[in-house]
Amino acid sequence: MGNSKRADLAARIRRRDFFIAPGVYDMVSARVADAMGFTALYMTGYGVTASYLGMPDIGLASYRDMVGRAGQIAANSETPLIADADTGYGGLLNVRQTIRGYEAAGVAGLHIEDQVDPKRCGHTPGKKVVPTKDMVRKLEVAVDSRESDDFIIIARTDARAPLGLDEACRRAEAYAKAGADVLFVEALDGEEEMELVGRRFDHPLLINITGGLTPVLPSEQLREMGYTIAIYPGAAFGAAALAVKGVYESLKKDGSTLDCPVPRMAGMDMHEMMGFPEVWAFESKWAEDEPGSEDEAAE
Repeated sequence: MGNSKRADLAARIRRRDFFIAPGVYDMVSARVADAMGFTALYMTGYGVTASYLGMPDIGLASYRDMVGRAGQIAANSETPLIADADTGYGGLLNVRQTIRGYEAAGVAGLHIEDQVDPKRCGHTPGKKVVPTKDMVRKLEVAVDSRESDDFIIIARTDARAPLGLDEACRRAEAYAKAGADVLFVEALDGEEEMELVGRRFDHPLLINITGGLTPVLPSEQLREMGYTIAIYPGAAFGAAALAVKGVYESLKKDGSTLDCPVPRMAGMDMHEMMGFPEVWAFESKWAEDEPGSEDEAAE
């Protein structure tokens, strides 16, 4: 992703021009989404932890795990990438490393949250948050550490569940003053809370649409509520897991995929999506003589 695309995305966010970002978690999902013409992609921490480690999203993925996957997706996508960066992976030095690492990897922006370590998935029980002043300090370090002002820093608060909506909003206000470009109040419980947060802030807002505590609403309604970004982290990996399950169940039951009811991408379509035509064109252009060719025989 070039700097111009990062700048274009940052300008759009500052204008509060609403857009949606699909959740991607590996290079197959990223390849599919990248061809769709979305404004941005969103690298989901839940999806990466599940697909890469096969574990729940409870802080088990390290900075190296996540920045590596983020860099891989960013390098192989034309669409700007916004990425989950959990708590910044530690103290203030870790936050600085996270900002510098994600930015150098080609990511367009990230969010860090105010949970204690080890963090938990935002829509699961048992979350705890750090003091507001500690998160404010992290955000100040994050803003100071980025090379470009177009690298978007999103401040997420998980205080809604343990401390209530009013405290979550007070924290978000403090995070805006600390320099966050976008505010993200996680795990809003119902449409009324979504409307309240949208009205309360004169700042770009991100909403996480999961279909759990936070209901799925039409994009136009989210725009009217005051949101700038709507992310859909689990839509693709939830569908993918169910499809894979269906294929394997059919294979186990029937001993083949002849009557498998699950739709699948045709082989040549998959080859094209993954870039085989470019490889074949390269090989055709630079084809080498086979061993035992006429030149070698003459020697």
